[in-house]
Amino acid sequence: MRPFLSTGTAEFFVARQPRKGSTMFELRNVSRRFGNKLAVDSVTLDIPQGQMVGVIGRSGAGKSTLLRMINRLADPSSGTIHFAGTEVSKLKGRALRSWQRDCAMIFQQFNLVPRLDVLTNVMLGRLNQRSTVLSLLSVFSREERIEAIAALERLGIEQTALQMAGTLSGGQQQRVAICRALMQQPKMMLADEPIASLDPLNAKIVMDALRDINEREGITVITNLHTLDTARNYCERIIGMAAGKVVFDGKPSDLTASAVKEIYGTDKDGAGIDESMTSTSINIADPAAQAAATESAGPQPLALAGL
Repeated sequence: MRPFLSTGTAEFFVARQPRKGSTMFELRNVSRRFGNKLAVDSVTLDIPQGQMVGVIGRSGAGKSTLLRMINRLADPSSGTIHFAGTEVSKLKGRALRSWQRDCAMIFQQFNLVPRLDVLTNVMLGRLNQRSTVLSLLSVFSREERIEAIAALERLGIEQTALQMAGTLSGGQQQRVAICRALMQQPKMMLADEPIASLDPLNAKIVMDALRDINEREGITVITNLHTLDTARNYCERIIGMAAGKVVFDGKPSDLTASAVKEIYGTDKDGAGIDESMTSTSINIADPAAQAAATESAGPQPLALAGL
């Protein structure tokens, strides 16, 4: 296990890992149309429990639409989506809300409530498990507060608990969004371009967190990525999309130059893309620089959180 996340209170989140390898999630000929545009075209995938999957492709390839259909923020125009034998694509009402709790979504733009403090934003991950009125009134149990602080501690930002979410940096806000997703106690986690707006160091922190969640809880993680080195370094399986279709599905070692060219196409001279242009690789020799990356906003006593 990587020594990335803190222990102690964060051990609250370590649950029994499901058996890895059994197929739990299936897409069958899933398509999505927007008028005359076919955004996702007959995608068929089997994703075993506990995989860390990266979805890559050019802008407009259908990556975000695919994730939104999995979470049911968008409905498929045709095809079916199954999870553990349940047809997710047919769920409605309470059953649909339960699925959206079990299938946590992390967005590129964080989707936090800027005028609420960080702790409350994290606890809103329980929205689908309790009364909406109680959530909006910030009436949370002591156990929920402890769990929320454990999530913040795990992501190394517990000192921001009482700050307004809108005052945080982009890297901190994305970590808060991951904490909120953890509060849902999900069975699957989707991340739509989670590092697209982050600098390389914060991108690494966020991807380390997603990998740690995948490895420690055994949760399936599916993340859309623009950077090929990130997909290679963090994902055990890479799915490449082009024009709404899956054109590559394999291990990072199988992502050859010809496969990259099929996914991303070529420039006007017929040359493939230069992978270094999408690199998020960093090399920090100074420990002080690594410490600065946590972007601490100044410690605040957690006793003030009303535990």
